[in-house]
Amino acid sequence: MNRIVRNHVPARDLPENLRADIAPDALVTVTIEEERKPLSMAELLSMLEGGAMSREREPISVDEAVRRVRALRDEWE
Repeated sequence: MNRIVRNHVPARDLPENLRADIAPDALVTVTIEEERKPLSMAELLSMLEGGAMSREREPISVDEAVRRVRALRDEWE
């Protein structure tokens, strides 16, 4: 998702419909975010199935969990 932020913009530079009751000489922060498109039913079902499948994995032992975390940590060193 794209996001643009502009600080210290004079309110007089905004379109009139966005200014409302803000004084023209006031400074404002403008944030513009691209809206996400809604998920299709197929995408939603795929995400839900993926989550369900991840819960079906075999449980791991504490030792195995520690080993995996240490291996990930070691990648950054």
